Amino acid sequence: MSTITDAGTAQLIVAAVLGIAVVVLLIAWAKFHPFLALILGTAALGLIAGADPAKIVTSFTTGLGSTVGSVGVLIALGSMIGALLTESGGADGIVQRIVTGVSSSALPWAMAGVAALVGLPLFFEIGVVLLVPIVLLVARRTDVGLLRIGIPALAGLSVLHGLVPPHPGPLVAIDSLHADLGLTLMFGLICAIPTVIVAGPLFGNFIAARVPVAVPSREAVAISTGGSAESAGITDHDRDGVPDSAEGRRRNPGFWPAVLTVLLPIVLMLARAVAELTLPEGNSARSVLEVLGTPVVALLFGVLLAMWSLGHRAGFDRRETSSVIGGSLPPIAAILLIVAAGGGFKQVLVDTGVGNVIADAAKDANINALLLGFLVAVGIRVATGSATVATITAAGIVAPLAATLDKPTVSLLVLAIGSGSLFFSHVNDAGFWLVKEYFGMTVGQTIKTWSVMETIISVVGFACVMLISLVV
Repeated sequence: MSTITDAGTAQLIVAAVLGIAVVVLLIAWAKFHPFLALILGTAALGLIAGADPAKIVTSFTTGLGSTVGSVGVLIALGSMIGALLTESGGADGIVQRIVTGVSSSALPWAMAGVAALVGLPLFFEIGVVLLVPIVLLVARRTDVGLLRIGIPALAGLSVLHGLVPPHPGPLVAIDSLHADLGLTLMFGLICAIPTVIVAGPLFGNFIAARVPVAVPSREAVAISTGGSAESAGITDHDRDGVPDSAEGRRRNPGFWPAVLTVLLPIVLMLARAVAELTLPEGNSARSVLEVLGTPVVALLFGVLLAMWSLGHRAGFDRRETSSVIGGSLPPIAAILLIVAAGGGFKQVLVDTGVGNVIADAAKDANINALLLGFLVAVGIRVATGSATVATITAAGIVAPLAATLDKPTVSLLVLAIGSGSLFFSHVNDAGFWLVKEYFGMTVGQTIKTWSVMETIISVVGFACVMLISLVV
Protein backbone atom coordinates (compact mmCIF):
# COMPACT_ATOMS: atom_id res chain seq x y z
CA MET A 1 0.00 0.00 0.00
CA SER A 2 1.38 3.42 -0.94
CA THR A 3 1.93 5.92 1.85
CA ILE A 4 1.98 9.71 2.01
CA THR A 5 5.60 9.85 3.21
CA ASP A 6 8.94 8.27 2.42
CA ALA A 7 10.17 8.42 6.01
CA GLY A 8 12.18 5.56 7.45
CA THR A 9 11.16 3.26 10.25
CA ALA A 10 12.81 5.24 13.05
CA GLN A 11 11.22 8.51 11.93
CA LEU A 12 7.78 6.91 11.72
CA ILE A 13 8.07 5.46 15.22
CA VAL A 14 9.14 8.86 16.59
CA ALA A 15 6.24 10.48 14.74
CA ALA A 16 3.75 8.01 16.22
CA VAL A 17 5.08 8.42 19.75
CA LEU A 18 5.13 12.23 19.57
CA GLY A 19 1.74 12.39 17.84
CA ILE A 20 0.15 10.31 20.59
CA ALA A 21 2.06 12.32 23.21
CA VAL A 22 0.56 15.55 21.83
CA VAL A 23 -2.94 14.08 22.17
CA VAL A 24 -2.23 12.86 25.70
CA LEU A 25 -0.70 16.14 26.90
CA LEU A 26 -3.40 18.31 25.37
CA ILE A 27 -6.17 16.25 26.96
CA ALA A 28 -4.57 15.47 30.33
CA TRP A 29 -2.50 18.60 30.99
CA ALA A 30 -3.79 21.44 28.81
CA LYS A 31 -7.42 20.27 29.23
CA PHE A 32 -8.17 20.60 25.52
CA HIS A 33 -11.32 18.99 24.23
CA PRO A 34 -10.41 15.58 22.74
CA PHE A 35 -11.73 16.70 19.33
CA LEU A 36 -9.17 19.50 19.11
CA ALA A 37 -6.46 17.38 20.71
CA LEU A 38 -6.91 14.67 18.07
CA ILE A 39 -6.74 17.21 15.23
CA LEU A 40 -3.53 18.75 16.58
CA GLY A 41 -2.05 15.34 17.36
CA THR A 42 -2.78 14.28 13.79
CA ALA A 43 -0.98 17.36 12.46
CA ALA A 44 2.04 16.66 14.66
CA LEU A 45 2.11 13.02 13.58
CA GLY A 46 1.97 13.84 9.89
CA LEU A 47 4.49 16.67 9.96
CA ILE A 48 7.05 14.74 12.03
CA ALA A 49 6.63 11.81 9.63
CA GLY A 50 7.59 14.17 6.80
CA ALA A 51 4.25 14.09 4.98
CA ASP A 52 3.11 16.94 2.77
CA PRO A 53 0.63 19.14 4.72
CA ALA A 54 -1.96 18.95 1.94
CA LYS A 55 -1.79 15.14 2.00
CA ILE A 56 -2.16 15.16 5.79
CA VAL A 57 -5.36 17.18 5.47
CA THR A 58 -6.69 14.91 2.74
CA SER A 59 -5.90 11.78 4.72
CA PHE A 60 -7.46 13.20 7.88
CA THR A 61 -10.68 14.34 6.20
CA THR A 62 -10.99 11.01 4.39
CA GLY A 63 -10.77 9.11 7.66
CA LEU A 64 -13.12 11.54 9.36
CA GLY A 65 -15.75 11.22 6.64
CA SER A 66 -15.62 7.44 6.39
CA THR A 67 -15.89 7.07 10.17
CA VAL A 68 -18.92 9.34 10.42
CA GLY A 69 -20.53 7.56 7.49
CA SER A 70 -20.10 4.11 8.97
CA VAL A 71 -20.24 4.74 12.72
CA GLY A 72 -22.00 8.07 13.15
CA VAL A 73 -25.34 6.86 11.80
CA LEU A 74 -25.31 3.88 14.17
CA ILE A 75 -24.52 6.08 17.17
CA ALA A 76 -27.38 8.42 16.23
CA LEU A 77 -29.89 5.58 15.84
CA GLY A 78 -28.82 4.01 19.13
CA SER A 79 -29.20 7.35 20.84
CA MET A 80 -32.77 7.67 19.52
CA ILE A 81 -33.74 4.31 21.01
CA GLY A 82 -32.10 5.27 24.30
CA ALA A 83 -33.95 8.58 24.44
CA LEU A 84 -37.34 6.95 23.81
CA LEU A 85 -36.56 4.31 26.44
CA THR A 86 -35.73 7.00 28.99
CA GLU A 87 -38.41 9.59 28.22
CA SER A 88 -41.27 7.10 27.88
CA GLY A 89 -40.65 5.67 31.33
CA GLY A 90 -39.71 2.32 29.81
CA ALA A 91 -36.38 2.24 31.64
CA ASP A 92 -38.13 2.99 34.94
CA GLY A 93 -40.52 0.15 34.22
CA ILE A 94 -37.70 -2.32 33.64
CA VAL A 95 -35.99 -1.25 36.85
CA GLN A 96 -39.21 -1.38 38.86
CA ARG A 97 -40.23 -4.83 37.66
CA ILE A 98 -36.87 -6.45 38.31
CA VAL A 99 -35.64 -4.64 41.42
CA THR A 100 -38.92 -4.78 43.36
CA GLY A 101 -39.50 -8.43 42.50
CA VAL A 102 -36.39 -9.88 44.14
CA SER A 103 -35.17 -10.43 47.68
CA SER A 104 -32.54 -8.28 49.36
CA SER A 105 -29.86 -10.94 48.86
CA ALA A 106 -30.59 -11.03 45.12
CA LEU A 107 -30.67 -7.24 44.67
CA PRO A 108 -26.99 -6.90 43.61
CA TRP A 109 -27.53 -9.51 40.89
CA ALA A 110 -30.77 -7.85 39.82
CA MET A 111 -29.08 -4.44 39.57
CA ALA A 112 -26.30 -5.91 37.42
CA GLY A 113 -28.90 -7.42 35.10
CA VAL A 114 -30.93 -4.22 34.94
CA ALA A 115 -27.85 -2.13 34.17
CA ALA A 116 -26.71 -4.51 31.43
CA LEU A 117 -30.16 -4.55 29.81
CA VAL A 118 -30.81 -0.83 30.06
CA GLY A 119 -27.21 -0.12 29.08
CA LEU A 120 -27.53 -1.81 25.68
CA PRO A 121 -28.85 1.30 23.88
CA LEU A 122 -27.59 3.98 26.31
CA PHE A 123 -24.27 5.77 26.52
CA PHE A 124 -22.45 5.18 29.81
CA GLU A 125 -22.98 8.68 31.20
CA ILE A 126 -26.69 8.60 30.37
CA GLY A 127 -27.00 5.19 32.00
CA VAL A 128 -25.31 6.49 35.15
CA VAL A 129 -27.62 9.49 35.38
CA LEU A 130 -30.61 7.22 34.85
CA LEU A 131 -29.69 4.34 37.18
CA VAL A 132 -27.77 5.93 40.07
CA PRO A 133 -30.84 7.74 41.47
CA ILE A 134 -32.60 4.36 41.45
CA VAL A 135 -29.62 2.80 43.24
CA LEU A 136 -29.70 5.52 45.90
CA LEU A 137 -33.43 5.15 46.45
CA VAL A 138 -33.22 1.36 46.76
CA ALA A 139 -30.23 1.67 49.13
CA ARG A 140 -32.22 4.05 51.36
CA ARG A 141 -35.17 1.67 51.58
CA THR A 142 -33.20 -1.53 52.22
CA ASP A 143 -30.33 -2.63 54.42
CA VAL A 144 -28.32 -4.07 51.53
CA GLY A 145 -25.76 -1.25 51.41
CA LEU A 146 -24.90 1.32 48.76
CA LEU A 147 -21.83 -0.35 47.23
CA ARG A 148 -23.39 -3.83 47.13
CA ILE A 149 -26.10 -2.37 44.89
CA GLY A 150 -24.13 0.39 43.16
CA ILE A 151 -21.04 -1.53 42.04
CA PRO A 152 -23.06 -4.15 40.11
CA ALA A 153 -25.05 -1.41 38.38
CA LEU A 154 -21.88 0.44 37.36
CA ALA A 155 -20.24 -2.81 36.23
CA GLY A 156 -23.19 -3.69 34.02
CA LEU A 157 -23.10 -0.28 32.36
CA SER A 158 -19.32 -0.19 31.93
CA VAL A 159 -18.96 -3.69 30.48
CA LEU A 160 -21.64 -3.03 27.88
CA HIS A 161 -20.02 0.32 27.04
CA GLY A 162 -16.61 -1.20 26.39
CA LEU A 163 -17.39 -4.58 24.84
CA VAL A 164 -20.77 -4.63 23.13
CA PRO A 165 -21.93 -2.79 19.98
CA PRO A 166 -23.71 -0.49 19.26
CA HIS A 167 -21.65 1.52 21.76
CA PRO A 168 -19.21 3.97 20.09
CA GLY A 169 -15.94 2.31 21.14
CA PRO A 170 -16.66 -1.16 19.80
CA LEU A 171 -18.24 0.30 16.65
CA VAL A 172 -15.16 2.38 15.89
CA ALA A 173 -12.85 -0.59 16.40
CA ILE A 174 -15.07 -2.81 14.23
CA ASP A 175 -14.94 -0.21 11.46
CA SER A 176 -11.17 0.35 11.75
CA LEU A 177 -10.32 -3.34 11.78
CA HIS A 178 -13.03 -4.40 9.30
CA ALA A 179 -14.34 -6.88 11.84
CA ASP A 180 -17.61 -8.76 11.53
CA LEU A 181 -20.14 -6.98 13.73
CA GLY A 182 -22.30 -10.04 14.36
CA LEU A 183 -19.36 -12.16 15.52
CA THR A 184 -18.04 -9.31 17.66
CA LEU A 185 -21.46 -8.88 19.23
CA MET A 186 -21.74 -12.60 19.95
CA PHE A 187 -18.24 -12.85 21.46
CA GLY A 188 -18.80 -9.59 23.36
CA LEU A 189 -21.96 -10.89 25.01
CA ILE A 190 -20.17 -14.15 25.93
CA CYS A 191 -17.35 -12.15 27.58
CA ALA A 192 -19.75 -9.68 29.18
CA ILE A 193 -21.59 -12.24 31.32
CA PRO A 194 -18.67 -13.51 33.47
CA THR A 195 -17.08 -10.06 33.50
CA VAL A 196 -20.22 -8.43 34.92
CA ILE A 197 -20.54 -11.22 37.52
CA VAL A 198 -16.95 -10.90 38.76
CA ALA A 199 -16.70 -7.10 38.67
CA GLY A 200 -20.30 -6.56 39.81
CA PRO A 201 -21.94 -8.66 42.53
CA LEU A 202 -18.79 -10.53 43.57
CA PHE A 203 -16.50 -7.51 43.82
CA GLY A 204 -19.36 -5.39 45.20
CA ASN A 205 -19.85 -7.77 48.11
CA PHE A 206 -16.10 -7.87 48.73
CA ILE A 207 -15.44 -4.13 48.66
CA ALA A 208 -18.62 -3.13 50.52
CA ALA A 209 -17.28 -4.89 53.62
CA ARG A 210 -14.00 -2.97 53.41
CA VAL A 211 -14.97 0.53 52.25
CA PRO A 212 -17.92 1.87 54.26
CA VAL A 213 -19.89 4.36 52.18
CA ALA A 214 -23.07 5.89 53.58
CA VAL A 215 -25.99 6.66 51.30
CA PRO A 216 -25.75 10.40 50.53
CA SER A 217 -28.82 12.54 51.08
CA ARG A 218 -30.76 13.84 48.11
CA GLU A 219 -29.62 17.37 48.87
CA ALA A 220 -25.96 16.35 49.04
CA VAL A 221 -26.12 14.69 45.64
CA ALA A 222 -27.93 17.66 44.17
CA ILE A 223 -25.31 20.08 45.48
CA SER A 224 -22.39 17.95 44.28
CA THR A 225 -23.88 17.58 40.81
CA GLY A 226 -24.67 21.25 40.55
CA GLY A 227 -28.45 21.49 40.75
CA SER A 228 -31.61 20.62 42.59
CA ALA A 229 -32.60 17.16 43.70
CA GLU A 230 -35.03 17.01 40.85
CA SER A 231 -32.45 18.05 38.25
CA ALA A 232 -30.17 15.31 39.56
CA GLY A 233 -32.90 12.81 38.89
CA ILE A 234 -33.62 12.19 42.58
CA THR A 235 -37.28 12.80 43.37
CA ASP A 236 -39.72 11.53 45.93
CA HIS A 237 -40.71 7.99 45.12
CA ASP A 238 -44.16 7.21 43.77
CA ARG A 239 -44.31 3.43 44.11
CA ASP A 240 -41.77 0.88 45.22
CA GLY A 241 -38.97 3.41 45.26
CA VAL A 242 -39.07 4.17 41.53
CA PRO A 243 -38.86 7.91 40.75
CA ASP A 244 -41.65 9.71 38.99
CA SER A 245 -41.03 10.84 35.44
CA ALA A 246 -39.78 14.34 34.90
CA GLU A 247 -43.04 15.53 33.39
CA GLY A 248 -45.23 13.64 35.83
CA ARG A 249 -47.66 12.67 33.05
CA ARG A 250 -45.99 9.75 31.33
CA ARG A 251 -47.38 6.29 31.67
CA ASN A 252 -45.14 3.27 31.60
CA PRO A 253 -45.30 1.57 28.18
CA GLY A 254 -44.95 -1.83 29.84
CA PHE A 255 -42.12 -4.14 30.83
CA TRP A 256 -42.10 -6.54 27.89
CA PRO A 257 -42.55 -3.91 25.14
CA ALA A 258 -39.56 -2.02 26.58
CA VAL A 259 -37.41 -5.16 26.89
CA LEU A 260 -38.26 -6.46 23.41
CA THR A 261 -37.60 -3.05 21.85
CA VAL A 262 -34.15 -2.87 23.44
CA LEU A 263 -33.32 -6.41 22.35
CA LEU A 264 -34.64 -6.28 18.76
CA PRO A 265 -31.49 -4.79 17.10
CA ILE A 266 -29.28 -7.15 19.11
CA VAL A 267 -31.35 -10.18 18.11
CA LEU A 268 -31.30 -9.19 14.42
CA MET A 269 -27.53 -8.70 14.39
CA LEU A 270 -26.96 -11.98 16.24
CA ALA A 271 -29.32 -13.80 13.84
CA ARG A 272 -27.24 -12.53 10.94
CA ALA A 273 -24.03 -13.84 12.55
CA VAL A 274 -25.59 -17.24 13.20
CA ALA A 275 -26.96 -17.43 9.65
CA GLU A 276 -23.55 -16.65 8.17
CA LEU A 277 -21.99 -19.39 10.28
CA THR A 278 -24.61 -22.10 9.70
CA LEU A 279 -26.36 -21.48 6.36
CA PRO A 280 -24.79 -21.77 2.89
CA GLU A 281 -24.34 -18.74 0.66
CA GLY A 282 -27.34 -18.20 -1.59
CA ASN A 283 -29.78 -19.57 0.97
CA SER A 284 -32.90 -17.37 0.96
CA ALA A 285 -33.19 -17.29 4.76
CA ARG A 286 -29.55 -16.28 5.06
CA SER A 287 -30.01 -13.52 2.47
CA VAL A 288 -32.96 -12.07 4.38
CA LEU A 289 -31.16 -12.23 7.73
CA GLU A 290 -28.03 -10.65 6.24
CA VAL A 291 -30.12 -7.62 5.26
CA LEU A 292 -32.13 -7.42 8.48
CA GLY A 293 -28.99 -7.93 10.58
CA THR A 294 -27.04 -5.15 8.88
CA PRO A 295 -26.38 -2.73 11.77
CA VAL A 296 -28.05 0.28 10.15
CA VAL A 297 -31.14 -1.75 9.22
CA ALA A 298 -31.34 -3.48 12.63
CA LEU A 299 -31.09 -0.20 14.54
CA LEU A 300 -33.51 1.53 12.17
CA PHE A 301 -36.08 -1.18 12.84
CA GLY A 302 -35.36 -0.70 16.54
CA VAL A 303 -36.11 3.04 16.27
CA LEU A 304 -39.32 2.45 14.32
CA LEU A 305 -40.50 -0.13 16.85
CA ALA A 306 -39.55 2.17 19.74
CA MET A 307 -41.64 5.00 18.27
CA TRP A 308 -44.70 2.79 18.69
CA SER A 309 -43.88 0.44 21.57
CA LEU A 310 -42.36 3.17 23.76
CA GLY A 311 -43.50 6.54 22.43
CA HIS A 312 -47.10 5.78 21.39
CA ARG A 313 -47.78 3.40 24.28
CA ALA A 314 -46.50 6.03 26.74
CA GLY A 315 -49.06 8.51 25.43
CA PHE A 316 -46.80 10.60 23.18
CA ASP A 317 -48.40 12.04 20.08
CA ARG A 318 -46.45 12.22 16.82
CA ARG A 319 -45.05 15.65 17.59
CA GLU A 320 -43.84 14.62 21.06
CA THR A 321 -42.24 11.46 19.70
CA SER A 322 -40.45 13.49 17.04
CA SER A 323 -39.30 15.95 19.69
CA VAL A 324 -37.82 13.17 21.84
CA ILE A 325 -36.00 11.71 18.84
CA GLY A 326 -34.70 15.12 17.80
CA GLY A 327 -33.65 15.89 21.35
CA SER A 328 -31.47 12.77 21.44
CA LEU A 329 -29.10 14.16 18.81
CA PRO A 330 -27.56 17.34 20.35
CA PRO A 331 -26.15 15.49 23.41
CA ILE A 332 -24.20 13.10 21.17
CA ALA A 333 -22.57 15.86 19.10
CA ALA A 334 -19.41 15.77 21.23
CA ILE A 335 -18.97 12.01 21.01
CA LEU A 336 -19.59 12.10 17.25
CA LEU A 337 -16.90 14.76 16.81
CA ILE A 338 -14.42 12.81 18.94
CA VAL A 339 -15.13 9.60 17.05
CA ALA A 340 -14.83 11.41 13.71
CA ALA A 341 -11.54 13.09 14.62
CA GLY A 342 -10.29 9.74 15.92
CA GLY A 343 -11.09 8.23 12.55
CA GLY A 344 -9.01 10.94 10.89
CA PHE A 345 -6.13 10.32 13.31
CA LYS A 346 -6.33 6.60 12.59
CA GLN A 347 -6.27 7.20 8.83
CA VAL A 348 -3.11 9.31 9.06
CA LEU A 349 -1.52 6.57 11.18
CA VAL A 350 -2.33 4.11 8.40
CA ASP A 351 -1.43 6.38 5.47
CA THR A 352 1.96 7.35 6.88
CA GLY A 353 2.81 3.66 7.30
CA VAL A 354 3.08 3.79 11.10
CA GLY A 355 0.66 0.93 11.49
CA ASN A 356 2.68 -1.28 9.14
CA VAL A 357 5.88 -0.55 11.05
CA ILE A 358 4.31 -1.49 14.39
CA ALA A 359 2.64 -4.55 12.89
CA ASP A 360 5.94 -5.75 11.41
CA ALA A 361 7.72 -5.15 14.70
CA ALA A 362 5.06 -7.11 16.57
CA LYS A 363 5.37 -10.01 14.16
CA ASP A 364 9.16 -9.99 14.38
CA ALA A 365 8.98 -9.92 18.19
CA ASN A 366 6.33 -12.64 18.12
CA ILE A 367 3.91 -10.52 20.18
CA ASN A 368 0.36 -11.84 20.17
CA ALA A 369 -1.91 -9.43 18.27
CA LEU A 370 -4.59 -9.58 20.98
CA LEU A 371 -2.06 -8.76 23.70
CA LEU A 372 -0.62 -5.89 21.65
CA GLY A 373 -4.06 -4.34 21.10
CA PHE A 374 -4.87 -4.68 24.80
CA LEU A 375 -1.60 -3.12 25.99
CA VAL A 376 -1.74 -0.19 23.57
CA ALA A 377 -5.31 0.59 24.67
CA VAL A 378 -4.32 0.31 28.35
CA GLY A 379 -1.48 2.80 27.93
CA ILE A 380 -3.59 5.40 26.14
CA ARG A 381 -6.55 4.92 28.51
CA VAL A 382 -4.41 5.51 31.61
CA ALA A 383 -2.75 8.52 30.01
CA THR A 384 -5.81 10.27 28.56
CA GLY A 385 -8.69 8.98 30.65
CA SER A 386 -10.77 8.48 27.52
CA ALA A 387 -11.94 4.98 26.62
CA THR A 388 -13.00 6.20 23.18
CA VAL A 389 -9.64 7.82 22.39
CA ALA A 390 -7.87 4.67 23.62
CA THR A 391 -10.01 2.46 21.39
CA ILE A 392 -9.63 4.65 18.32
CA THR A 393 -5.85 5.01 18.64
CA ALA A 394 -5.18 1.38 19.46
CA ALA A 395 -7.36 0.21 16.57
CA GLY A 396 -5.47 2.46 14.17
CA ILE A 397 -2.11 1.18 15.36
CA VAL A 398 -2.94 -2.52 15.07
CA ALA A 399 -5.11 -2.24 11.94
CA PRO A 400 -2.40 -3.68 9.62
CA LEU A 401 -2.11 -6.71 11.89
CA ALA A 402 -5.84 -7.34 11.52
CA ALA A 403 -5.39 -7.94 7.80
CA THR A 404 -3.31 -11.03 8.61
CA LEU A 405 -5.85 -12.55 11.02
CA ASP A 406 -8.90 -14.72 10.41
CA LYS A 407 -12.42 -13.34 10.93
CA PRO A 408 -13.01 -14.62 14.50
CA THR A 409 -9.62 -13.37 15.69
CA VAL A 410 -10.26 -9.90 14.27
CA SER A 411 -13.49 -9.76 16.27
CA LEU A 412 -11.57 -10.85 19.37
CA LEU A 413 -9.01 -8.12 18.66
CA VAL A 414 -11.84 -5.57 18.85
CA LEU A 415 -12.78 -6.93 22.28
CA ALA A 416 -9.15 -7.01 23.46
CA ILE A 417 -8.87 -3.32 22.60
CA GLY A 418 -12.22 -2.63 24.27
CA SER A 419 -11.06 -4.39 27.43
CA GLY A 420 -7.85 -2.37 27.50
CA SER A 421 -9.79 0.88 27.04
CA LEU A 422 -11.53 0.35 30.41
CA PHE A 423 -8.38 -0.16 32.48
CA PHE A 424 -8.05 1.86 35.74
CA SER A 425 -10.23 4.92 35.41
CA HIS A 426 -8.77 7.66 37.60
CA VAL A 427 -8.75 11.44 38.06
CA ASN A 428 -8.36 12.28 34.35
CA ASP A 429 -11.60 10.47 33.47
CA ALA A 430 -14.93 12.29 33.60
CA GLY A 431 -16.65 9.06 34.62
CA PHE A 432 -14.48 8.95 37.77
CA TRP A 433 -15.83 12.29 38.97
CA LEU A 434 -19.40 11.49 37.96
CA VAL A 435 -19.38 8.35 40.12
CA LYS A 436 -17.55 10.09 42.97
CA GLU A 437 -20.08 12.91 43.21
CA TYR A 438 -23.20 10.79 42.83
CA PHE A 439 -22.08 8.33 45.50
CA GLY A 440 -20.70 11.02 47.81
CA MET A 441 -17.29 9.34 48.08
CA THR A 442 -13.81 10.73 48.64
CA VAL A 443 -11.16 10.44 45.94
CA GLY A 444 -9.54 7.58 47.87
CA GLN A 445 -12.81 5.70 48.20
CA THR A 446 -13.55 6.18 44.50
CA ILE A 447 -10.15 4.73 43.56
CA LYS A 448 -10.67 1.72 45.86
CA THR A 449 -14.13 1.04 44.44
CA TRP A 450 -14.72 2.45 40.96
CA SER A 451 -11.10 2.43 39.71
CA VAL A 452 -10.48 -1.12 40.94
CA MET A 453 -13.81 -2.25 39.45
CA GLU A 454 -12.83 -0.86 36.05
CA THR A 455 -9.48 -2.64 36.26
CA ILE A 456 -11.20 -5.92 37.11
CA ILE A 457 -13.49 -5.47 34.11
CA SER A 458 -10.48 -4.85 31.88
CA VAL A 459 -8.48 -7.84 33.09
CA VAL A 460 -11.36 -10.32 33.27
CA GLY A 461 -12.67 -9.18 29.89
CA PHE A 462 -9.27 -9.70 28.30
CA ALA A 463 -8.90 -13.08 29.98
CA CYS A 464 -12.23 -14.13 28.46
CA VAL A 465 -11.01 -12.95 25.05
CA MET A 466 -7.88 -15.06 25.33
CA LEU A 467 -9.86 -18.11 26.42
CA ILE A 468 -12.20 -17.79 23.45
CA SER A 469 -9.18 -17.41 21.15
CA LEU A 470 -8.08 -20.89 22.19
CA VAL A 471 -11.22 -22.50 20.79
CA VAL A 472 -12.08 -20.48 17.68
